Amino acid sequence: MEILRFDTRAEFQRQLRAVMARAQASLDLFDPDFALFPLGDPDVDAVLRSFLAGGGQLRLAMHGSAHIERHAPRFLRLLRTHGHRIECRVTHRGIRQLTDSFCIADGLHIVRRFHSDHLRGEAVFDAPQETEVPRERFAAIWEESQPGLHPTVTGL
Repeated sequence: MEILRFDTRAEFQRQLRAVMARAQASLDLFDPDFALFPLGDPDVDAVLRSFLAGGGQLRLAMHGSAHIERHAPRFLRLLRTHGHRIECRVTHRGIRQLTDSFCIADGLHIVRRFHSDHLRGEAVFDAPQETEVPRERFAAIWEESQPGLHPTVTGL
């Protein structure tokens, strides 16, 4: 098990890329708006395309999709071309007070910020026991969310 702590945007994004690069089967992400996630960056797009082409499943849960819709056109194209492997959900008002942020790869690796308004967090690699509670949290958030961020404006 390897734990790396961080407190800057650059380090968060570096660790996020490291976790995404290790994913083979599943990526589960939760963030209120994904504003600090580089989903529109070319290198992240390439990693996600490779992951999805290899059969991976990507799930995003969020409070609102406006940031992605406005600032991540590459991710929206990815959603159009690989929509059968990507599912996005938006939370309902009852759980919009949740403020943590995390990305879990294959139930083995995680990068998390303890509060979405701050950059302090940690990345943990090769530690399924460290992802157990966040996986349960993601499952509960997923259950309490509705489909959102569709590949086209009409949702088709």
